[in-house]
Amino acid sequence: MAVILDGKALSKKIRNQLKEEVEELKEKAGREPALAVVLVGNDPASEIYVRNKIKACENVGIRSIDRKLPANITQEELNNVVRELNEDKTVDGIIVQLPLPEHLSCREVINYISPEKDVDGFHPVNVGKAVIGLYDEGLMPCTPAGVMKFFEEYNILLEGKNAVMVGHSNIVGKPLANMLLNANATVSVCHVYTNDLAYYTRNADILCVATGVPHLIKEDMVKEGAVVIDIGISRVNGKIVGDVDFERVKEKAAAITPVPGGVGPMTITMLLYNTVKAFKMRMGY
Repeated sequence: MAVILDGKALSKKIRNQLKEEVEELKEKAGREPALAVVLVGNDPASEIYVRNKIKACENVGIRSIDRKLPANITQEELNNVVRELNEDKTVDGIIVQLPLPEHLSCREVINYISPEKDVDGFHPVNVGKAVIGLYDEGLMPCTPAGVMKFFEEYNILLEGKNAVMVGHSNIVGKPLANMLLNANATVSVCHVYTNDLAYYTRNADILCVATGVPHLIKEDMVKEGAVVIDIGISRVNGKIVGDVDFERVKEKAAAITPVPGGVGPMTITMLLYNTVKAFKMRMGY
């Protein structure tokens, strides 16, 4: 039976540490770290995500700035909002909730955010720093950084291990593959065009999956004793499930993240972590 990698418990531990740190920083700087959250339109899922982020900020003492913008806003108007937040010295982190309405360019908006305030870690400057391992100098993408915290917390050795990343998105797959590589794992990246996916997954000591395909990874596709990180999330018949057939794979793996309760809680926690880090970098602490 696998060790269940508990994202809720790890998230709580890190948030408690952040809360103490924020109190110290507020006393030292005369203000708390501040995160601006920009929401365009009224997509129900995005509204829930934004509420969760704002609540999480409150719980650790980070000031949140909620900017709600109409769905018909122009690209220039949105860019101007981001520019104002870039120039606001009391704002330490900026996130623009994705996805955006179709007429707006996600890439253009991300590029407008100052790298020093890009707490999602999506700006090309921060992505580049993640690729070459300059973690202390940049803000790392939240979900991959959260996954790396699991390995650290549970003393899971990466050096010399065969690591397989299934999924090659710019948000999760590519940055996480590079982080695993920087930890001296031997990394294979698989995606929708990969021939014989099971060949790669069966040889993985560390298997990370982020595709959004429910139960893509079956028991017979997993190596005995592997560490399985399920980053996918889907809703099937009203139930939240991951990319891995958890109930069967947990009998074979050495360690596994559940869905929900695994990687998910860590993503927002690392957003808070990045906001505090951005504050300290800007203040010279």
